Amino acid sequence: MLSNEPRSLSDWIERGYEILSTEITEGDHDGGLPRESARTKLVDHDDFPDDPNDADYAINQLLNSGWLYEVAGKLRITEPER
Repeated sequence: MLSNEPRSLSDWIERGYEILSTEITEGDHDGGLPRESARTKLVDHDDFPDDPNDADYAINQLLNSGWLYEVAGKLRITEPER
């Protein structure tokens, strides 16, 4: 049976979102965070796997699920509905 409930992401991918959203909102990234920089930030962070393939996978999952969006190669946070 299918559910109308949104599927949650794995804990480690949600942690990746927390890392990236903090970097985007608190860093000097008004136009978004370049994808390559986001990958590096994730791999270098202590609370995230250090495999670049995991970072790429997490970024793709965040984009595909609507948690992030990309404009001209830069990642931005999707604003939650208010």
